[in-house]
Amino acid sequence: MVLTGRKVELRPLDLDADTARLYEISNGSAQLGASAYDAEAVVWRYMGSGPFDSVNSMRAFLQGLNDTPNLLPLCVWRRDTGDLLGIQTFMSNSPGDLKIELGHIWYTPAAQGTGALGEATYLMLAHAFDLGYQRVEWKCNALNERSRRVALRMGFRFEGIQEAHMIVKNRRRDTAWFRMLAEEWPEIQKKYAAE
Repeated sequence: MVLTGRKVELRPLDLDADTARLYEISNGSAQLGASAYDAEAVVWRYMGSGPFDSVNSMRAFLQGLNDTPNLLPLCVWRRDTGDLLGIQTFMSNSPGDLKIELGHIWYTPAAQGTGALGEATYLMLAHAFDLGYQRVEWKCNALNERSRRVALRMGFRFEGIQEAHMIVKNRRRDTAWFRMLAEEWPEIQKKYAAE
């Protein structure tokens, strides 16, 4: 499955071809014209794993994503330059209930301001609703203000905070829940088409 937009293309993760590059763009080194950065603070703070100290540890994490039932990791590529920008997944896939989640979303800081995240999310939403899904979810650490703002900007509706939802990196995580329903999608889709 490949999802292609004007700015980005989403392709299933290829462990052999993509792992080293994903490590490079997420480890804090200067990449794609962006300055060096604190990988824990900028990319990994609210994620369940990372930062990674080697390509091999990154590969083990990605292998875990690949091996998880009901999860499909997609690499996000910039079409005009061919640069790998990050990753998003379809996860918690429940076809019998016609619901799915977008998650494990992270990008190199060089992707900021490119519109990559917005278009990649739009492509994934369009794909899910075209398949007949009735609910698409977005969840994040309740402390992750940036992810919460993105969810709202993309048209997801806030459903609330599930307190003490899970333990992540030895800390209790409260989770902010967002959702989009099939009947809301046509209006949201028009907004994207107009951009």
